[in-house]
Amino acid sequence: MKRVIKFLTSVKLAIVLLIILAAASVLGTLIPQGRSAEEYAVRYGGLSTLFIRLQLTGLYHSVWYLALLGLFALNIIVCTLERLAPKWRRATKPHVAADPKSLAALKVNARLKRSAPLAVIQSEVRELLKGARYKVRAEAQGARTSLLGRKRIGGIFGSDVVHLGLLVILAGGIVSGATSVRAHLALNEGDIQAAPKAALEVRLDKFTTEYYPDGSVKAWKSDVTVLEQKKPVVSKTISVNHPLTYKGYSFYQTSYGYNWQNPTVEIWAKSKSDAAFLKKLTLKVGEHALLDDKDKTTVAVQRFLPDFVLGEANAPESRSDQPNNPAALIEGFRGTDKVFSGWVFANYPDFAQMHAAGEQGKETQTDLAFELKRFDSAQYSVLEAAKDPGAALIWIGCILLVAGLALAFYWPTWEIKAVLEESQGKTDLVAAGIAAKSREAFAAEFDKIITALRSSK
Repeated sequence: MKRVIKFLTSVKLAIVLLIILAAASVLGTLIPQGRSAEEYAVRYGGLSTLFIRLQLTGLYHSVWYLALLGLFALNIIVCTLERLAPKWRRATKPHVAADPKSLAALKVNARLKRSAPLAVIQSEVRELLKGARYKVRAEAQGARTSLLGRKRIGGIFGSDVVHLGLLVILAGGIVSGATSVRAHLALNEGDIQAAPKAALEVRLDKFTTEYYPDGSVKAWKSDVTVLEQKKPVVSKTISVNHPLTYKGYSFYQTSYGYNWQNPTVEIWAKSKSDAAFLKKLTLKVGEHALLDDKDKTTVAVQRFLPDFVLGEANAPESRSDQPNNPAALIEGFRGTDKVFSGWVFANYPDFAQMHAAGEQGKETQTDLAFELKRFDSAQYSVLEAAKDPGAALIWIGCILLVAGLALAFYWPTWEIKAVLEESQGKTDLVAAGIAAKSREAFAAEFDKIITALRSSK
């Protein structure tokens, strides 16, 4: 049993646990948490399987991380309890009697002799200590009397309050890791989605993206309504750092995206032989428009990719949903027969080429050229729905931690001990002071008390 207690109270154990927890937390910051296996496979390749098995992709919910937190909490509890009993005895039942030789050996000390009875000197010492806000205890031993003055006794427990704060924070971390829920909700205007593990739903009423003059995003704002049993209960416009909170759930504005399933695309058709020919067409994907009345040629935008790239087997795909390299697949028809097709690029208008149907790589004899001028799509809002039951405990723990540090560093316990002995109508006094911190200020106060005692008549 003693070995177990010694192991649990070991400072080395605490340091090792802190190092492991810190290193794990760094990994939890570097590796995105709670994503899909496919996304990890894209990001990390073959390492993704190892990360998932080691629970590094859900680190703060993992059994081994929570076990480390529990072991660290046990280390703090045992250390605190082992030291708490002696501190409590020191605070409530201090040892008043002192040896004059031991007091004279302390750094802050004084000795004086007064031509007055012991009772008179004792009363003066008491009044001076009480005037400096010391609580005084006395103990008589024959012709000798010992006095003990102390103030800021609460400072004795500063480290214990720090430990209590750490325990509450760890408890909050364990509760959060075991019970917290987070989910990203991608909502188009009018969409309704359920909050994770709750009988609540969220409806996006309106989404607005505000821009700076240079085109960069200034703010995302979502008008949302929380529904309970299909009935609206609260509505609010949320933006970054201004969430909506209801029944322990917080809904944060995190991002936005484009719904490229059915965008509106503007293309310009030009004639290579007739510089005056220009036809501007605004189409939805899949929609046909008449281009030439003579031969009844129609044109359609069959596909739109916001970030065009050639993927496996040179198949066109979008690298992201951001319009970094917008491209549209244009197809021309005469009746039901496709006569030409080709990709046009908003960023590279000269790169477009129309190919005859069924003859990829060969240019058709068409006189037409196309440019992708504009494109537009509805935006959707990305909200984070989060419930963290341990957050309140973490805040309470932080308050206790700060209070404990304040007690330990700014409210140190000061003690003044004095031994009085009466002989032939005179009283000898030996006094000394002990301060864990702020020793210079304490020494100045001690000298002030002794000076007042010397000058008293």
